[in-house]
Amino acid sequence: MRDHFEVRDHDAAGRIGRLEVPRAGVTVETPALLPVVNPNVLTVEPRRLAEEFGAEMLITNSYIIRSTDRIRDRVLEEGLHDFLGFDGAIMTDSGSFQLAEYGDIDVTTEEIIEFQRRIGSDVATPVDVPTPPDVDRERAERELETTRQALADAEAAETGDMLVNAPVQGSTFPDLREEAGRHASATDLDVFPVGAMVPLLNSYRYAEVVEAVRAAKRGLDPDAPVHLFGAGHPMMLALAVAAGCDLFDSAAYALMARDGRYLTVSGTEHLEEMEYFPCSCPVCAEHTPAELREMDATEELLAEHNLHVTFEELRRVKAAIRSGNLLQLVDRRARGHPAMLDGLRTLLDHADELERTDPVSKDAFFYTSHESARRPEVRRHHDRLARLAVPERLLLTESDAPSNHDYDAVWRVKPPFGPFPRALSETYPLTAEVPERVDGAAQVAAAEGVASLAESNPEAELTLGHDDWVPRAVEAVPDRVETENLRHLGR
Repeated sequence: MRDHFEVRDHDAAGRIGRLEVPRAGVTVETPALLPVVNPNVLTVEPRRLAEEFGAEMLITNSYIIRSTDRIRDRVLEEGLHDFLGFDGAIMTDSGSFQLAEYGDIDVTTEEIIEFQRRIGSDVATPVDVPTPPDVDRERAERELETTRQALADAEAAETGDMLVNAPVQGSTFPDLREEAGRHASATDLDVFPVGAMVPLLNSYRYAEVVEAVRAAKRGLDPDAPVHLFGAGHPMMLALAVAAGCDLFDSAAYALMARDGRYLTVSGTEHLEEMEYFPCSCPVCAEHTPAELREMDATEELLAEHNLHVTFEELRRVKAAIRSGNLLQLVDRRARGHPAMLDGLRTLLDHADELERTDPVSKDAFFYTSHESARRPEVRRHHDRLARLAVPERLLLTESDAPSNHDYDAVWRVKPPFGPFPRALSETYPLTAEVPERVDGAAQVAAAEGVASLAESNPEAELTLGHDDWVPRAVEAVPDRVETENLRHLGR
């Protein structure tokens, strides 16, 4: 049991939690964004990150500090918090990113953990090997062994009350990610970053990001706080949280601003091409795109907008978790980019895993797309049909029950859930708002519900009255269930 992390709310695999950071003397609410602060170039002052944007935690690079003569001694003398002017929690990276970029660094895990402790880091990182995507399996396994040794070295280090990351690597091999998660979870380390994600994120390979996260989560303990290294674009935060991530760090707000790029929840715009700002943050409310382009502080102000929109989205994600609407938010975000839709569909491939932590009751279920038919609530309803008592002769119908029927009972059928007794009509998720013109995916899901009921009640005589279902939905109904197309009755 990891007593420094407490989960307070769940929706899908997303959660609101409390991460205690004892060395900083603070508790960070998750999901949390950790802005990356370059110790050499402060695009936005760390003090402002807390006061104006609500950052409770940030991340900086201890390897850069250690390697830069002009700041190393100052940080050792002042301490990291005073040097940056930040009272919240500070995580430090170890140089693993530089290792991935340049192939070698002149520091060991033992040395960099000790340096992070000396400068006052609150959450330290060992020198793991961020194996990039698409390498051969032999390399992924070899580098995973190196990362395991780094975790062992971190466990053996003197850390006091400093938390320590246990990165989960494995490239694009889900079984290696799961194995790495299981190994990391068995250590005494504290926070579990899913590593080497930047190449996938930069290439919009969100489906593979989801696969890597879900594989790592299968290996990790349920109460393990999960950090998605390098993720911070507002477009994908809802998806990543729904997949099970709690912490995010990204330099995107600053790097994008340096290139004149403007972040939104549906993608990235180029400031040079914009005529209007769609945002009402202080930067966008006080300037037009033309004005911002002509200012000396363009980069800084653009970075501020990027931070505002990212933190706003994270608050929106938390509100969605609290109200049980996280997957609906992910669905809306998925309409902004095809790669996001791939990510959502991949997430729903794991609906059985999501169902384990998805609340059984929420405020509302809105059917808004084909993907809604694959949500955990639909799967749960189908599974629970086996618990219901079924009479010998049962009519399942989308319409009102006929007044002169000779069935033992009449149950409602509502796509995408399928059949249920009318007494359950006012219970979640059967109170779902569904369009009058439901699509084929909802009808197929309803047919699968009928099949589930028939399978668990082989002696019952079932009749289904459907509202002109598509052929593939009718074909999904077992042959022993008599079917009637309600639109053809009386013709």
